[in-house]
Amino acid sequence: MGCCGSGRPAHGASIQASHRPVSAPRAQPARYSHVFFEYIGPTALTAIGRATGKHYRFDRPGARVAVEPVDQPSLKGVPNLRLVYSP
Repeated sequence: MGCCGSGRPAHGASIQASHRPVSAPRAQPARYSHVFFEYIGPTALTAIGRATGKHYRFDRPGARVAVEPVDQPSLKGVPNLRLVYSP
């Protein structure tokens, strides 16, 4: 029993330490800053991402453009654009 409430145990009292296992942080799924689309049409194309409103310009056949991941679903529906895995 302590005499003045100082937060210390009284003389002779034992201190119990809690030993909880420390777990490693959980791995988060990889989040990409951009996805890439390639234009396979005959001329040029400007596509607008539905989520961000950004304009993505594909200036020639074979052009690859970095796209915000949130715009990926809307650009997947655009004819002559295909999702690619590298710039």
